[in-house]
Amino acid sequence: MNKKLLLPLFTLAAIFALSSCSGKLKPLAEEYVKAEPQPLEAIGGQVPVTINATFPAKWFNKNATVTVTPVLRYAGGETWGTAYTYQGEKVSGNNQVISQKNGGNVTMRSSFAYKPEMKKSELYLTFDAKIKNKTVQLPDLKIGEGVIATSALADAGTANAAIGADKFQRIIKEAHDANIMFLIQQAELRSKELNKGEIADWKNLVKNADEAPNQNVAIEISAYASPDGGVKLNTGLAERREANTSKYLERELKRAKVDVPVDARYTAQDWEGFQQLVSKSNIQDKDLVLRVLSMYDNDPERREQEIKNISSVFSTLAEEILPQLRRSRLTANIEIIGKSDDEISALAKSNPRELTVEEILYAATLTNNATEKEAIYKKASELYGSDYRTWNNIGMMRFQAGDLAQAEAMFNKANSVKSNPEANMNLGLIALTKGDKVKAQQLLGSASGVNELSEALGVLYLEQGEYAKAVNSFGSIKSNNAALAQIMAKDYSKAQQTLNAVPNADAVTDYLKAVVAARTNNSNGVISNLKAAIAKDKSLAKEAAIDLEFAKYATNADFSGLVR
Repeated sequence: MNKKLLLPLFTLAAIFALSSCSGKLKPLAEEYVKAEPQPLEAIGGQVPVTINATFPAKWFNKNATVTVTPVLRYAGGETWGTAYTYQGEKVSGNNQVISQKNGGNVTMRSSFAYKPEMKKSELYLTFDAKIKNKTVQLPDLKIGEGVIATSALADAGTANAAIGADKFQRIIKEAHDANIMFLIQQAELRSKELNKGEIADWKNLVKNADEAPNQNVAIEISAYASPDGGVKLNTGLAERREANTSKYLERELKRAKVDVPVDARYTAQDWEGFQQLVSKSNIQDKDLVLRVLSMYDNDPERREQEIKNISSVFSTLAEEILPQLRRSRLTANIEIIGKSDDEISALAKSNPRELTVEEILYAATLTNNATEKEAIYKKASELYGSDYRTWNNIGMMRFQAGDLAQAEAMFNKANSVKSNPEANMNLGLIALTKGDKVKAQQLLGSASGVNELSEALGVLYLEQGEYAKAVNSFGSIKSNNAALAQIMAKDYSKAQQTLNAVPNADAVTDYLKAVVAARTNNSNGVISNLKAAIAKDKSLAKEAAIDLEFAKYATNADFSGLVR
């Protein structure tokens, strides 16, 4: 067994024992010291460590002061942790006092900002010791070796940048209304109503829609009576208004040679329309009328009578509200059918000026070729540069290509046109690639409503070491980052499922599979997945050789052959 890699207990063999008679410093047996975790592990960009030590009775000199500092050393540098100072019972100071007679327990917590070089490192304790004014030299003490850095495989650069989505609709639905008004308790159509401009314009709109090759039209007739004449009277009245309107419209459509479907219906008492008109009005006691409507909504006759009893307002209702409800409403439901996908794709190449901004943004989604997609977005920015989405989407393509500098420039350009959540989210991802989690959190906080935000937040939480939140944020996303969050949360079964479903799996996907295999004691999985990872990226052989995830396979011949 490799004792350096699998230390069950970090040793602290030379802190000291201070003798009141000699003043010499003696080693503290390693059985009195424990450091956790073992080995160290990078979490949220930090390498935390907790060192617990027990000073036995009669080991600490009453006149001693000792400052203990952990330091992590690696190729090319070292990083110092938090210093702790302890003092004897006769020393004046505010440090933790260690009793010479009874000894004492100390806890030292420290954290190192993670660097990749720390994967292969050694943890030491250093000492600055004095007895009264005399400096005592103590050697540095090695108490650990190496850092597990699996969490550092998080990569914001592989997350999906937010797209400025198009609003293209192939079929646009429109509804156009015109009203034919009736006199109280009458159903006859009046020439004054039939000849007004509103009706003429509506009939022309229907005819034009029927003749247009890319439009469909259907007509609805809705006839109403105002709710002030009793249910029986109003039912017959509304029915006659609908019949007369239908006959009139049938003649007009036939004359105009328009053949479209017509659906007719009537409503005896238009309480809904009454309530809407009252709500929008400024009539006196409006709130009282609305309250009566809600109180007697299941009893129309009682409701009508109660409203009539409000004498202060009923005359106003009769003059201003009720006449607007005596009508037949003509509705032209028009469907405008847009260009086909083939037409849009062809125009995007041959004559993009013929496309609206929504159509050209949609055109980019019709190709899987990244070069073609980016070219369409660039053309869109030339034609519609005042639309932030064009610039954001160029940045999205640059982000996907790994050109983060140009991507950042485009996202900033999009925000200069109009501050928008998509560019903010994407700039948040850029900040994460630079290790600026504070800025990233601020930017992602300004990206509410963006579809891709949950994945970006998942990466942020992952890099902050908040693994449960990361797993929850990733949800059902299948990516290396999502699987890594599950690994760090120790849900290896779920991580394996996610990795198996990652689209366009890469070397990191296979490497993470090897990590899962190592953590679940699947030696065959370790070898096969590392082999696949190294075949895609030879540099991973060197990484695996020093990765403590695979420490127990160091003497495995197949493993050694792979990472040699």
